[in-house]
Amino acid sequence: MADVGRRGRRAYIGSFTAAGGHGITTASVAEGSGALTVLSAVNDLPDPAYLALSPGGDTLYAVSETAEGTVAAYRVTGETPELMRAPVPVGGSGPVHLSLFAGHLLTANYGSGSVTAVPVRADGTLADGPSTVVQHSGSGPHTPRQQGPHAHQVQPDPTGRWAVSVDLGADSVRVCTLTDGTLDVHREIALRPGSGPRHLAFHPKGRYAYVLNELTPTVTVCHWDADDGTLKPLTEVPVLPGAPAGDAFPSGIVTSPDGRFVWTATRGEDVLSTFAVEGEELRLVGTVTCAGHWPRAITEAGGVLYVANERSGDVSWFALDPDRGLPRYEGSIEVAAASCVVIGAA
Repeated sequence: MADVGRRGRRAYIGSFTAAGGHGITTASVAEGSGALTVLSAVNDLPDPAYLALSPGGDTLYAVSETAEGTVAAYRVTGETPELMRAPVPVGGSGPVHLSLFAGHLLTANYGSGSVTAVPVRADGTLADGPSTVVQHSGSGPHTPRQQGPHAHQVQPDPTGRWAVSVDLGADSVRVCTLTDGTLDVHREIALRPGSGPRHLAFHPKGRYAYVLNELTPTVTVCHWDADDGTLKPLTEVPVLPGAPAGDAFPSGIVTSPDGRFVWTATRGEDVLSTFAVEGEELRLVGTVTCAGHWPRAITEAGGVLYVANERSGDVSWFALDPDRGLPRYEGSIEVAAASCVVIGAA
């Protein structure tokens, strides 16, 4: 970790190699401004579309969003990520999201509609097995996107007790436990039919969760009870000030560290929306352009918002107004078919 501190912060950017991406791009992060400068790229994993860092910041994990579905671990103590061993199958197709939970790497497998838990060894490498897979079920009224389950995200809750998976195809959120290496569904919470939930972000105090819906451009505000692992939908709020002019597919959602703001990205409209958190309510403050086309993912770090614009092939960054939360465009770098950004700690 000391080596990470001496070299300054790093950003790691995933991309779709099938669409011309260069795999995993590493960039330096300027102190203060958060500006990015490309350092290197490594292309030894097909479609590393989503990434996650270990708590210590020395290991980077990546999905391979392919029909076979694998995950890989990289050592990132140097300038270029180094593949630690051969990728490990997840037992599902099209993994689109991953996170660390209870000594395992969890993946949300969109194609097969499942969630996988892969054991993580003490040195950060991934074990070949035994992995556990939970198969989702269900469908929704939106055809063809909801003919079956499509797990789109899986992450721990703020207490680290529960794993929460979001399923776009089944219009539901599943709360899971992981005991002795076995992943089990504790409870499934139904959301509005046809909403198409994609990603979820917790309020930093852990009382609320915000579910971003892709098929109807809204956020569902939920109460989260960590004592018994219960998610209760409260209200649903549009992410746009009016009816969209064309395509409007929300993609990413993040909360501010102080819990005052929530930001979302919407593809097609190509905007970032800012919400003020007012108790159980979200109030839309305004929208700004994402400074690119098809914003697939957003990340907040150090008062800067980073946006991976997939179809324009760039990553943009925005300073955040401390009073209103509105993003202000500061700059961008070229990254072909960019799909996500993760920022390492200083």
